[in-house]
Parts: sequence; C-alpha cells; structure tokens
Amino acid sequence: MMRILAMSFLCAACLPGLADVKLPRLISDGMVLQRGADLKIWGWASPGEAIKLEFAGKTYRMTADAGGNWRTTLPPMEAGGPYTMTIIGENEIVLRNILLGDVWFCSGQSNMVHMLNLHDVTYASVIAEANHAQIRQFLVPAAAKLSGPVSNFTSGLWESAVGEKIRSFSVVAYFFAKDIYEKQGIPIGIINASVGGTPIEAWTSEGVVDTGYVNAINRAAATPDKRASFVPKAGRWRSINIPGYWEDQGVRNLDGVVWYRREVDIPASMAGKPARVFLGRIVDADVLHINGAVIDSTTYMYPQRRYRVPAGVLNAGKNTFLVKVTNHGGKGGFVPDKPYFIIAGRDTIDLKGTWQYKVGEVFEPVSADNPVRRINIQHQPSALFNAMVAPATDYAIRGILWYQGESNTAQPNAYAHQLPALINDWRKHWRNESLPFLYVQLPGFMEYDYLPSESAWAELRESQRQALSVPNTAMAVAIDLGEWNDIHPGRKREVGERLALLARKLVYNEEIVASGPMYRSHRKEGNKIMISFSETGGGLVTNDGKALGEFAVAGADKKFVWAEAVICGDQVAVWNAAIPDPVYLRYAWADNPVNPNLANQEGLPASPFEIEIKN
Repeated sequence: MMRILAMSFLCAACLPGLADVKLPRLISDGMVLQRGADLKIWGWASPGEAIKLEFAGKTYRMTADAGGNWRTTLPPMEAGGPYTMTIIGENEIVLRNILLGDVWFCSGQSNMVHMLNLHDVTYASVIAEANHAQIRQFLVPAAAKLSGPVSNFTSGLWESAVGEKIRSFSVVAYFFAKDIYEKQGIPIGIINASVGGTPIEAWTSEGVVDTGYVNAINRAAATPDKRASFVPKAGRWRSINIPGYWEDQGVRNLDGVVWYRREVDIPASMAGKPARVFLGRIVDADVLHINGAVIDSTTYMYPQRRYRVPAGVLNAGKNTFLVKVTNHGGKGGFVPDKPYFIIAGRDTIDLKGTWQYKVGEVFEPVSADNPVRRINIQHQPSALFNAMVAPATDYAIRGILWYQGESNTAQPNAYAHQLPALINDWRKHWRNESLPFLYVQLPGFMEYDYLPSESAWAELRESQRQALSVPNTAMAVAIDLGEWNDIHPGRKREVGERLALLARKLVYNEEIVASGPMYRSHRKEGNKIMISFSETGGGLVTNDGKALGEFAVAGADKKFVWAEAVICGDQVAVWNAAIPDPVYLRYAWADNPVNPNLANQEGLPASPFEIEIKN
C-alpha cells in the first residue's frame, strides 16, 4: 500500500500545474530580514501559477513566469518581530519566527570559518551562557561550482545563538553580532559563507577574473598527481619527542606517513570516563587511535586537535596511544608551544615527552618530472562565488565582513588589485555601490625575525591597507593578535569586537575611536622622517610603555636597518644616523613582528605600512 501511495505522489508531482511552490534556503523559518530596505522575496512554481504572499498585515500577488520563477518586493520596514509569512500557490508554505534587523554577509577563509565549538575551552562560559535568540546565523554549506552561478544553496537553516546551537557560529562573526546587538538593540543576522584555505579569486565572479588565467589554473588543477610512494622494507620503533618536527630530530627528506606510539598510564580515577585529548597542531593530517579504537582525525594542518574520547575507552593502567601522521611537504610532526595532554574529570595527564616512531610510507620527492597536483575545486577561480555567494545576492544585507588573505600570500602584490576588485564585484551583484565592506588585516604568523627582512605576509598586509582607498570600507588591524605557530590564532573575540567598532562608526554613525593609528602623510627633515597619522584618538602611545619598535629605514639601495623612533604629539619622528638620505620606511614589516607597539590611547594598534619618501 505504501509503495502505491509513493508512486501516486511521484506521478502527481510530474503533472503540469501541480508543482509545489518552492523557496530558496535563505527564505525560511527564523530568518532575519534587513530592516529599512526593499526586500526581495522569490521562489519557483509552475509556469503561470498564481502566488499570494501575506506578511505583516499586507498581501502581495504575483504570477510565475514561463520559466517557473516568481518574485515580489516588500517595502522597507522597521526592526522588530517575530512575524509569520504565508505563501500560497498550489500549496501553502508558512514561515514562522521571522525578525527584521540587520543582516551581515560574513565570508573568507578559515579564520572566518572557525566556530565556537573549536574554541570551546577559551570560550567555555560564552557557550554555557548562550541565550541570544535575536542573534541568528545561516551557515552556508561549503560547495563549489565551475560552470556558473547557481540559484540556491544545497542546504542550510537559520539558527539562534541559544544553548548548544551557538557552537556552530563563527567566533569572529558571533562577537561582532553580539556587540552590535547590544549597542543597537536590534536583531542581527549572520550569513556565514566561508571555506578554509581558499584564495580570493575563488570568491570573485567570472566576469572579474581574467578568463585566460581561469583556464590556465583549471588546466593545471586537472593534471593528475604523478607522485608515487613506497613502504620501507625494514622499520623499527625509535625514540622521538613530542612536540617537535621529525626533520628537527634526526629524520631527513621525509614526506610520507609516520606512526607515533606511547604507553600512557591512566589512573583508576580516569578509567572508563569520557575524556578529551589535546594534540596541539599536527602537520599535515592525523588519525588518533587509543587501545585499538579510532578516536578522531583531521585532514589538514591548521585546526587544533581537541578530540573527544568516548566513555569506556580508557582503562586503568597501560593504554596504547597511536597517532598516524601524514605529511605532504615541509616539516612534518607536532607543532611546538601547543597543549598536549589528556583530561578526564579533574585529572590531567601530560602527553609531552618521549614517544616511539616508525616510518610507514615514504613519498617520492617532488620534481618537474614528478609534480604533485591535488585537485581542489574550492580553490578554482569563481568556484566559491558561484556556489556560496551568488544564491544570496538577492537577499538584502546591511554590509559585508571579510577575513581572508592567508592563501594569497604567495602573490601578495596582486592582492592590492584583487581585494578592490572583489569589493566592487560584490557591490555590483548586490546592486549597492556603497555597500559597507569591513575586513581584517592579517595578524602576525610564523617565526620571529630580529633583523629587518622581506616578508610576503607584510606585503599582503600592505595590499590590504591600500584597499582602504575604496570608499565605504574599513580595516580591523590584528597584527597584535597572532601566534607564531598557529595560522588560526585563538584571540578571535578581539577581532570580532574590532570589526564591530568599525561598523559602529562607519555604518551606525557613532562618534567613537574605531581604529588604531593609520599612516596619513610624511615630511622629510634632513635624515629624519616625520610621520603623521589619522585615527590617533586620545593620542599616540606605546602599548607596553617601552620605546617604539619595528621602524626600519633604507636608502636608495633598499637595504633596511632598524631606526630610532619617538612620539611627537600626533606624529612619530624616525631616523637612523647611518642613513643620511632615507628613501624608504617601514613599520612592523615582518611575517610576525617582534614588538609592534605603536597604538592610540584607546588601545588599538597601528597598522603596519611601507612608504617611499619623496623629497
């Protein structure tokens, strides 16, 4: 009988005139609609089908076109709710718990992706106390499309920042939304469309990215991986230290698979209990086994490993911990200065120290004749725009938050053109040439360098700074929030709150100091350069009370040396007696500057910069 009913339903669905009215994923229960804006509501039905929409006491009527598309526009409304929306065609759809407030489209790579769940130690109290029903997120599923823009997301729903649901919220976007919500007193919607490890060109529409470049990149990605591997004929367990890279501990020229093993004594007080294992960060991928059971795994290097161990796995006494580590290039192993321990209840056992290792597989070296091509459609030009941005461009928003750039540091100068191109591209698709665009300048990352040096990360930060020439943009400086050994620094709350400061000034017209000092101009006085800044707030200071650091100058040869620097009111005087005719000046120019301490009295750091000194 059930089969007959199912067949009857399928047949009915195929008959002309009986197709259900359908809505895009964004237009659904719990959505936040943009206050004060024309609101497009759209969907699909049978060609010529009459549609009626009821909302906020008004009725709107429309007819689906020959392609089955229909749309209507609701007039601007004030913040408030909850509302119910009813859409009637051959079927009826009722959407409930709708709010009107401000909607922010949040995008970029992993530092925008990172959810509160990945930082539930740092933000444990935030998660435990989460009860913000008027802060909501629509998490766009990661997807890519090369053949052109799609009309709908593959999945997704609106969730409120209440209870455990908050774990899926972007950390940066949540703290931004929380600050704006508390200051403005209106519902805040977040559309989180971000994917880790992705370049800016994947987020820009095809009309902006050069077609020849697109084709060349896609052809290269389609080249198969010719890299081979082999298993060593003889392998025995040897001693090695965790944390640390195997290349720094007597192992050379090894890309491949290495197994790590250790017997861990578990006290009776921890036996049988659920636990969490902290394995810092691992380069690149790993699988953790305990007592023969697979506990968890991570497929790439950047996330911190914080694995949950189910109850019943741990035994009193000896427990075998086995970690399979796969490394594709560079140094492989366990990143220093990260947490390595297991915790159950109130008991903690340190996992740092001596382990045993054995090589399981060796990848053949990369060469011109033996290239590595790992196809990742998410990295291809326009692929993410097509699948993760295009379906939202008819949905009214208040502005955009952008946190990306790490994947473009190999070509940092190009970013000076790519970021403005993306800003203008998205504004065109949202049909709003002044749409606010707020973005994060990259924080410090990688080893400290105590001598002036060249830096791709610094060059990309400069490209980001130059993008401020695009009207109605603002940049959150994060140079002080990085970690040398983690491309995903933990201090994401500060990033979200700095973005909120920018929005409060640029979008909500508050008279506040929203940024740290920004280079404005300079003049030359002999061998001394006087630098003027905007955004000085209550005045220039050093955030540690010490002398200014990280200023460097160079002559025409561009050989930089450290310079003296002192604060003179709203200016900084910079000089080096050995450089009588300075031509170039840099501040905080390094992958990870040692002491970038110029700030304003409000505690906001100055942006790194580079200038050529004109006589």
